Amino acid sequence: MRGSNSLIGIANFITFLLSIPLLGGGIWLSSRANSTECLRFLQWPVIILGISVMVISLMGFAGSCYRLTWLLRLYLFAMFFVIAALLFFVVFAFAVTDRGHGEVVMNRSFLEYQLSDYSGWLKRKVSDPGYWDKISACLRDAHACGGMGRYVRDPTNGVLVPESADLFYQRNLSPIESGCCKPPASCGFTYVNETLWNAVPGMIVNDLDCTRWSNDQHELCYQCDSCKAGVLASIKHSWRKVSVINIVVLIILVIVYATGFSAYRNAKRIENDEPFGVNRMTKARPSRFHF
Repeated sequence: MRGSNSLIGIANFITFLLSIPLLGGGIWLSSRANSTECLRFLQWPVIILGISVMVISLMGFAGSCYRLTWLLRLYLFAMFFVIAALLFFVVFAFAVTDRGHGEVVMNRSFLEYQLSDYSGWLKRKVSDPGYWDKISACLRDAHACGGMGRYVRDPTNGVLVPESADLFYQRNLSPIESGCCKPPASCGFTYVNETLWNAVPGMIVNDLDCTRWSNDQHELCYQCDSCKAGVLASIKHSWRKVSVINIVVLIILVIVYATGFSAYRNAKRIENDEPFGVNRMTKARPSRFHF
C-alpha cells in the first residue's frame, strides 16, 4: 500500500519539476511573440502542454500523499485522457506519413521533392495558405538556408570563393535545403552559388516553381511547392522518430496509471475502513468442503 502511494507520489513530483521549464519556455515564447510569426505559432501548444502536465502532476502527487480519493479519481481520468490522446497521436502520425519520398536526380547526390508525391491530411494542412505563411515565417526566422554557403580556397591566388557547382551537386542536402534553398533541377538554372541561381534566357519550363524562385535571400523558394514537399518530408522523418519515443512514453504512462489505480484503491479502502489482506466477500452458505 505504501509502496504504490510513494511511487506515484515520486513519479508525479518529477513530472511536476519537468513541467516548470516547459511552461517557462512557453511564457518566454509568448513574451517574444510580437517579434516573429514563428514564435506566435508555437507559443500556445507549449503553454497548454506545460500547464496540463503541471496540473495533472499536482493532482497525482497530492492525491497519493494525502490519500484523497476524489483527487485520485480525477487524476486517473486525466491520465486516461492523456494516454488515449498519445495513443491516437502515435496511430495518426504513422497514418498521415505513410506516403511521399524524395526523387533521385541524375548527377545529384541529394534528393529532390515534389508536392504531387504526397497526399492526405498532412499535405492539405501544409498547403493551406494560412498555415504555410506561419511555416515559411518559421523557416525564415530559423535561417533555414543560412548554412548553405561553403567556401573553398582558390589554388591560383589563395582567395576564398564559393564552391563549384560540381562540389555542390555532391552534397547531401536536407529535405528543406533541397526544396526551399535552391530552384528545382528541372528549371535548368545556372549555378552561381548555393542560394544564387540565374535563369537561362529563352528557356521554356513547365514547372511553376521556376517562376516562384527569387534570388532575394529572404524569399528564395519559400513559396515553391518543392519547399512544401521538403517540409512534408522533414515532418515525416521527424514524426516517425517522435512516434517511437511516444511508444516508450506510452508504456511508462500505462505503468504509472496502473500504480495510480492501485494508490486509488488503497485510499478507498482506508476511507471505508476496510481491512487489508482479508477477503471482503463471504458466502451466505459456506461449503462443507475446504481446500
